Amino acid sequence: MGEWIEIPGGVTAPAGFVAGGLHCGIKKNGKPDMAIIFSERPTTVAGVFTRNLVKAAAVLHTQKVVERGIAHAVVVNSGNANAVTGDQGKLDAESMARTTAESLGLSLDAVAVASTGVIGRVLPMDKVVAGIRKLAPSLKRNGGEEAASAIMTTDTFPKAMAVTVSLSAGEIVIGGMAKGAGMICPDLATMLAFITTDAEIDAPLLSRALKAAVEHSFNSITVDGDSSTNDTVLALANGAASAPPIGPDSDDYATFCSALEHVCSGLAESIVRDGEGATKLVRVTVTGARHEAEARKIAKTIANSLLVKTAIFGSDANWGRIICAAGRAGVDLDPEIIDIRAGDIILLKSGQPHDFDEEQATKLLSRKEVTITVDLHSGSEAATVLTCDLSYDYVKINASYRT
Repeated sequence: MGEWIEIPGGVTAPAGFVAGGLHCGIKKNGKPDMAIIFSERPTTVAGVFTRNLVKAAAVLHTQKVVERGIAHAVVVNSGNANAVTGDQGKLDAESMARTTAESLGLSLDAVAVASTGVIGRVLPMDKVVAGIRKLAPSLKRNGGEEAASAIMTTDTFPKAMAVTVSLSAGEIVIGGMAKGAGMICPDLATMLAFITTDAEIDAPLLSRALKAAVEHSFNSITVDGDSSTNDTVLALANGAASAPPIGPDSDDYATFCSALEHVCSGLAESIVRDGEGATKLVRVTVTGARHEAEARKIAKTIANSLLVKTAIFGSDANWGRIICAAGRAGVDLDPEIIDIRAGDIILLKSGQPHDFDEEQATKLLSRKEVTITVDLHSGSEAATVLTCDLSYDYVKINASYRT
């Protein structure tokens, strides 16, 4: 009881889910740009979305689906965000849902919609509608990988994972897929991520579990400090497993939450590893804080610092940039008692420069994974935020993103 094992399959690993992906014509390069996830039975649904006041049409549509608490399918397009497209964009998001519903024999309000890509362009709806009608009949149990590939934009690899989870009276499976490499600094959600499970759990409890998992996974990563107009994390539970319903405040619920956070954290880490132009994964941990929220705020400020990220790209142990970022995070701290380490090398001790071997520090910061630890010595709480370095390639990628 309380254990999980990673398995292949992504969003189609749980019983009762099928998926697929194809190229419908949105992307000029011919790569897949349309995906559908479908549950053979209705699901409870929970979601968290961007706090950006500029929200894509798909976000507005899917928020209504989540409010009702029941879903049956998710349709996703990549290559076009359908954001800042006015009334036409809203009509197009609804058309995507309607076409999917008609193709799968569902009600319109049971279809969630997600979009990702360039902002400010109207969707080529003739291609989108044709793509949905072609894809819907071909969904399959092993279609999770196709779907994960079809939602990518500047990603260099698909992001998917799944686990089988032992509960007190049976097993369940949790699967997931995500996309994201740039415009990554979530606020309640991140980019696009879809979680499926064959557990039986009601929508309010699923929502509670998802929000907690997101806070320690997707909400604890950053690539470039930008929060998208389209950020969406959805969780769908269809109850197809043989395990009994999961109730609140039970051992099974605690196990479910731990496994859900494991899946979300794995997907979130994959996003950071695939950060646009990234050469290193960086873990920024703040310890000794009064409150976890304060630790996370400082860690995210350091992780978002362009000066810190470029220093790490250059393998430069410039701890001055780290403490400077910590000091502007908006959290009360005492700079005279702070310690800073890169890996196991002490850079700053009790607010004073510490003598360290520059060559050794450079070698450590040249690794593919780097850990920065800041100890505030003010309490017992801690938080970790994942980020990546900032390289020349990030500028190259984003200087010509629309073309």
